[in-house]
Amino acid sequence: MKMILPPQVITPSNVSVFLAGTIDMGNSVNWQQKFIDQANIETMLDNVIVFNPRRASWDHSWTQSIDNVQFSEQVNWELDAMENADVILLFLEGNSKSPISMMELGLFADSGKLMVCCGDGFWRKGNVDIVCKRKGIEQYHTLDELSAAVIKKLKKLVSIK
Repeated sequence: MKMILPPQVITPSNVSVFLAGTIDMGNSVNWQQKFIDQANIETMLDNVIVFNPRRASWDHSWTQSIDNVQFSEQVNWELDAMENADVILLFLEGNSKSPISMMELGLFADSGKLMVCCGDGFWRKGNVDIVCKRKGIEQYHTLDELSAAVIKKLKKLVSIK
């Protein structure tokens, strides 16, 4: 897999996945790397692009404002990457709030790209479950189940393209 991190330029690819979900300002477990490690076992996915929003150089002092160049760059990078991705993996940790991820669920609910895992205990799990059911979005019980399903879907997309 080929990983693209913000603010790297987003280039079109044959098959790509965006890793949406809980980051909690960098304080959550790095579940993105766990997914990447699992997917990297599959040589068939060597040319798949992974858009990973977990920015190594994130500065918590940045003002979250449209006028802040770095913040605006990050948000626009994420939106561009989700628009360009073939699959959006959305993982909501049970002990998180993840308000931006909730917004992303709403933005892309009709895209046909979302595959979701919302952990037990998530503060708005009922809302997520209802939106997913209503929009026909595939849901999984654990990150491992979600990862396996996304890997399977990516392999299918690679074989088609």
